Amino acid sequence: MSPTRLYHNTRCSKSRGALELLRERGIEPEVVFYLESPPTADELRAIAAQLGLPVRAMLRTGEEEYATLGLADPALDDQALLAAMAAHPRLIERPIFVHGGRAVIGRPPEQVLSLL
Repeated sequence: MSPTRLYHNTRCSKSRGALELLRERGIEPEVVFYLESPPTADELRAIAAQLGLPVRAMLRTGEEEYATLGLADPALDDQALLAAMAAHPRLIERPIFVHGGRAVIGRPPEQVLSLL
């Protein structure tokens, strides 16, 4: 059985809201504090596949690292973007909920409910 996980940032109101919505429905996901324990590039690739979205959709474009690392460059391939997110986890969009072999970005937080 695939894991039920929430890639969570406690300082993010959307992430806190998503966790609260899940708990209100009796779902206690494995909470992954991805800033402290960043996923590897391979784990991020698997999450992107579960999301069914391009890797670029997982990037937080407003973070300082996005500009500093030149990640807006359309010539960068998925491997480069995944490596950047693994090395700089603040770049990972949040929250990401994984359940039943699928994943969704919880923006708005109610999006997490679409996998239940």
